[in-house]
Amino acid sequence: MPKIIKTIKEMQETSIALAARGERVVFVPTMGYLHDGHRALLRAARPRGSTLVMSIFVNPAQFGPREDLGSYPRDLDRDLRMAAEEGVDIVFTPEAAEIYPEGFRTYVEVEGLSNTLCGASRPGHFRGVTTVVLKLFNIVMPRAALFGRKDFQQLTIIERMVKDLDIPVEIVGVETVREPDGLAMSSRNSYLSGDERKAAVCVPRAMEEARRLVAGGEARSAAVIEKVKKIIEKEPLAVIDYINVRRAEDLGDAPIVDGSSMLFLAVKIGKARLIDNTRLK
Repeated sequence: MPKIIKTIKEMQETSIALAARGERVVFVPTMGYLHDGHRALLRAARPRGSTLVMSIFVNPAQFGPREDLGSYPRDLDRDLRMAAEEGVDIVFTPEAAEIYPEGFRTYVEVEGLSNTLCGASRPGHFRGVTTVVLKLFNIVMPRAALFGRKDFQQLTIIERMVKDLDIPVEIVGVETVREPDGLAMSSRNSYLSGDERKAAVCVPRAMEEARRLVAGGEARSAAVIEKVKKIIEKEPLAVIDYINVRRAEDLGDAPIVDGSSMLFLAVKIGKARLIDNTRLK
């Protein structure tokens, strides 16, 4: 089993000792309730360094007042077994009061990238993400950190933060892991009932149709968005949050589809809010 560390002091002291011995620390931050998408991150991380650290922390700062912080799925024993199977050396699993002690009032925000797409629907969400990621970088002191491309906006924001603040951490994006029917793996998929899980297939199906439309010569983003909208609206359990085509490099609007264009969408089915994205070319 991996070594479990619960305090900032012990994690920092461990990181300093590892660096002094010339160890290369690689890091996978998670909110727990691990699935095969997390396994892919850990497997991609393992050969990148000599010490693999994973954090498990359900970050209250990225949840809104009416969001699912209290009901977010948790299973630490299962997570630790999976971590051991994937060769994790250290699991950092602090309590919320350890990360946000009384009187905490400092936050990090990446302007421009944080208030669009999911940021428009969830105000303050990415401020909570960037703050906790920066804190974790300062605590774990990794040379590289891995994040999933399913949360592409999050990955873009963290890359920008690392660049702007001169943080010496290599950020590595790992491709989305999907179920056999195409649904992106997510801890929140556990919220879906049987009928809702069947309905959720409308999301990967709509993305596939968007790629097919572009491959057939359609270059107007508005037409692509309309096609995706019609497919998802046929599913009575699905409620669209947003459907957008944006540039991959800066998340700016892309009215004409080109090589950098990506489709982003968020769809609510039951209690689950499903986010996904795909390159259109």
